[in-house]
Amino acid sequence: MDIAEAQKLAWENKSAKGFNTTDVALEFGLLTAEVGEAFTAWRKKLPDFGEELADIVLYAAALAEMNGVDLDVEVARKIEKNVRRTYERNADGVPVRTSDG
Repeated sequence: MDIAEAQKLAWENKSAKGFNTTDVALEFGLLTAEVGEAFTAWRKKLPDFGEELADIVLYAAALAEMNGVDLDVEVARKIEKNVRRTYERNADGVPVRTSDG
């Protein structure tokens, strides 16, 4: 399944079930809660860690749909941008971006 298909199916499910499809601020709040749930699942080594990561993707897809963003295109564009960027480690060993490529 590609990102565009996942975005479409996630939106159809939200609409069919009567979930939030208009309140962007609420969706950001729900996404934040899902990130917390994923962190807890990872930290406690719970078996639903993967499911919690999937929830994050689905909430991000809903936010994209609410705002007319083609997430498939944006993810591809961002990956290309990240590949071109260069980094060097500073004196503390932290990678610092040196160019956008």
